[in-house]
Amino acid sequence: MDLHPLTSSTPISNSPPSSSSSSSSSSSSSSSSSSSSSSSSSSSSSSSSSSSSSSSSSSSSSSSSSSSSSSSSSSSSSSSSSSSPPPPPPLPLFQTFHQTARSLCNGTLFPDLCFSKLSSFPQLASLSPEKLAGSALNFTSREVLLAYTNCTNLKTHLYSGLNPTDRHALDDCLELLDGSIAELKASIFDLAPSQSPALHSHDLLTLVSAAMTNHRTCVDGFYNSSGTVRSRVELYLGKIGQHLSIDLAMLKKIPGVNRATGVDQEMLPEYGAVKGGFPKWVSVKDRRLLQAAVNETKFNMVVAKDGSGNFTTVSEAVAAAPNASTTRFVIYIKAGAYFENVEIGRAKSNLMFVGDGIGKTLIKADRNVVDGWTTFRSATVAVVGTGFIAKGITFENYAGPSKHQAVALRSNSDFSAFYQCSFIGYQDTLYVHSLRQFYRDCDVYGTIDFIFGNAAVVFQNCNLYARKPNSNQRNIFTAQGREDPNQNTGISILNCKVEAASDLIPVLSSFRTYLGRPWKLYSRTVFLRSFIGQLIEPVGWLEWNGTFALDTLYYGEYLNRGPGSNTTMRVTWPGYRVITNATEASQFTVERFIQGSSWLNSTEIPFFSGLTPP
Repeated sequence: MDLHPLTSSTPISNSPPSSSSSSSSSSSSSSSSSSSSSSSSSSSSSSSSSSSSSSSSSSSSSSSSSSSSSSSSSSSSSSSSSSSPPPPPPLPLFQTFHQTARSLCNGTLFPDLCFSKLSSFPQLASLSPEKLAGSALNFTSREVLLAYTNCTNLKTHLYSGLNPTDRHALDDCLELLDGSIAELKASIFDLAPSQSPALHSHDLLTLVSAAMTNHRTCVDGFYNSSGTVRSRVELYLGKIGQHLSIDLAMLKKIPGVNRATGVDQEMLPEYGAVKGGFPKWVSVKDRRLLQAAVNETKFNMVVAKDGSGNFTTVSEAVAAAPNASTTRFVIYIKAGAYFENVEIGRAKSNLMFVGDGIGKTLIKADRNVVDGWTTFRSATVAVVGTGFIAKGITFENYAGPSKHQAVALRSNSDFSAFYQCSFIGYQDTLYVHSLRQFYRDCDVYGTIDFIFGNAAVVFQNCNLYARKPNSNQRNIFTAQGREDPNQNTGISILNCKVEAASDLIPVLSSFRTYLGRPWKLYSRTVFLRSFIGQLIEPVGWLEWNGTFALDTLYYGEYLNRGPGSNTTMRVTWPGYRVITNATEASQFTVERFIQGSSWLNSTEIPFFSGLTPP
C-alpha cells in the first residue's frame, strides 16, 4: 500500500508521546554500521526547507515595504536641515535580516540549511541568544515529531510484512525518536529565562547531543536492510541530524555556555565536578548504598531463582517497580544466573540493581546481529530510565565471536553509574550509547570495539581485558561515536588497567590489539594515568577506513605506564596527541567531564574528582 508521509504543512492528528512511554533504550549498530553514516546525512527534507524558504520570502517582502517608507521619511527630514549633509540611507530591513542570518550561520557545518532555518524566525535580529536557540530547537522538535508520526504510520501499515531485522530497526527508530522528543522538550524548558540557561549549559549540550546520537542510531539500525523501509525512514528523518548540528552551534552562542565547555573545543568538562571520589551527581545517600554490604542494605524488592524473593525473574521486578520515582528504588538480585533480556524503560527512573557480586549474580542472554537483531536491540540489559545504578552484577552476552555485534549492556540513562560490575562479551560488549555515565572498579571483556558509543563517560579504576577473537579478527578496545564538533561526548579511561584476558595470553603474538579506532568523524577518546600492557601494538591506534576522521578525531594519552604505554612509535595522525599538560588532561576527569559533583554523591560509589586519587 502506498503511504503518504506527513510534511510540515500536514496537520498532526496525534499529540507527542509522553516521555514515559518509550521502552528500554536507544541504540544502533556500531562497528559494521559506520559505513551507512554518510547516507542519512545526505537525505533531504523538502518540507522543512520549503517551509523555511517561503517564510524567508514572506519576511523579505514585508521588510521591503517597511524599509521603503522608512527611507522616504529619512529623506524628507534630511532636506530640511541645510547645515549638515544628509545621512546615508539605512540598509533595507530585509538586507539586515539576511546579514544577521548569514552571520549567525558562519562556522556551522551546514550554513545554507542554517540560513534557511533562521530565515523563518520573525524578528531574528532582535532575538537574544537564548531565544534564538529556543526557536531553533522548537523548529527541530516539530521535525522530529513529524518523523515519529510518519514512522508510526509506516509501522501500522507495513509491520506485518517486514522481515525481523527491519521490524527491530523500525521499533528502534520509534523509541529513539520518542527519546529525542523528550530530550528536546527538556532542553527548551531549560532555555526559559526563569531557568538561567547558562547554568544549564552542560545539560543543554548533553540533551541535544543525545538527540543527535538517537538520530544516527536510528539510521544505523537499517545498515543490513535492502528493502524499501530504510529509504522511507530516511525520507521521514529528512535533515533532522543537520538541524540538531545547527541547534548545538546556536546553543554555543549563549553567553556562559562556551565558557562552561572550555575555549578549546577538544576539552571534555561535561562529566562534572567530583567530591569524595564520585561525580557530584551521585548523592551521599546513593554512595552509602553502593558502599554498604548487601546484608546492610534495605531493599524494596527481591529477585531469587529459588522462589524465596518477590519474583523469580529480573524483568518481572522491573515491571513492578514504580514509574517516575523521585527516590531510589532498590532491587536485590540474589546469586544465580538469570537468562533473560531486561529492558529498563524511560519511565523507570532512579532504579538500582544490587547483586551478590561479580560472577555470583549474572544476567545473561545471546541476542546478536547475525541472528537478525540490531546492535541496539541485542543488549542483554538495556537501560534508559534516568539515574540507574548497578552494583555487584555480571552482565553477559554469550553469543560468541562469530555472531559479530552482541551487546551485554547498553546504557542511554543519564546519570547512570556502575560499581563493582563486570561486562562480558566479544564484539560490542558495552554500549555507552549517550548522556552521562560513570564506571568504577568494573571489569570489561571483549574483542572488537568492545567499549563503544557516544556518551560522556568516565571509567575509573577499571580493568579492561581483550579476549581471544576469531582467527581473522583483531582486538580494538574502543570505538567512540562523536559525529559533531559541538557534541560534549567522549570516552575517558582514567587509572585503569588495559590487559589481555586469560584466554588471549597464551596466543598473544597471534593477534593485533589496539586502543581504539574512530567510529564517527569527531571520535574522542583518552587514556589517562593507566597501565597499558604489552598486548597493544606500538602504533597504538587503528584506522577505521583509510583516512576517515584522522584529522578531526581527538585521541590522547597522558602519563600512562606499562610496556604498551611507550608513545614513540604511535600514529602521526593530525588528531592524535600525547598530552603533556595537566590542565588539558584534567578536562577528562569526573570533575570536569560529567559534572560528577552534581549527581555521583547520591550513588555512594567511591570516586576521585581529579587525575589522581586523594
